Amino acid sequence: MNDEQFMQRAIALATCAERAGEVPVGAVISYRGEVIGEGWNQSISCSDPTAHAEIVALRMAAAHLKNYRITGATLYVTLEPCAMCAGALVHARVLRLVFGTEDVRAGATGSVFDITRSPRLNHQIEVTPGVLREECALQLKRFFRARRDGALRSPAP
Repeated sequence: MNDEQFMQRAIALATCAERAGEVPVGAVISYRGEVIGEGWNQSISCSDPTAHAEIVALRMAAAHLKNYRITGATLYVTLEPCAMCAGALVHARVLRLVFGTEDVRAGATGSVFDITRSPRLNHQIEVTPGVLREECALQLKRFFRARRDGALRSPAP
């Protein structure tokens, strides 16, 4: 599979999040061409602020490898990771990150912060932005438009 095919899978996972009333973000981890982890945002449904798509996928991949280090893996995600997720990717020693659309408010791989490539940290990640950017951005825009228009309920504070 290539980057676009893995990103298509991440988009399908983001749809699972959307159906559950979560912000539609999906993530896939590939290792040696095989999917070893995947997830979608589940913070609301799991009452867990750390249950972002990337973290869910990292947990699955680490369990698959029986190792908290996921060296040599690539993570595909529809939205640029936040600081928490970018930090987790660095700690897991992920080799490469591919994301769909930038998060200009909270992105931590170049938009607001650049945790994944900081020379101050002991690991840097190769980042490839913009894979299926328009499709990923449109999915998020539709979700937030529906929420603003009242078609979707916002989660309780």
